[in-house]
Amino acid sequence: MHVVLTHPQHGAKVATNEIEIQQDEKNGWVRYTSATPVEEPEAAPKRKYTRRVVEQSIEQPNEKISASDESEGE
Repeated sequence: MHVVLTHPQHGAKVATNEIEIQQDEKNGWVRYTSATPVEEPEAAPKRKYTRRVVEQSIEQPNEKISASDESEGE
């Protein structure tokens, strides 16, 4: 025998024998049937994004620096 039990805090589970079902019902579990109302958890409030997207251009050097140019300054 398989019985689906629901609990408001722990969710749902399947009990496999009558003794387990009786113990679970003493602890707040309820047998699930198609007539059992399903409580939907409250949706979390949608996050408000606070960052603004700013487009920045990346400056590119006008000329390439070669290894010989770097050593000339010494």
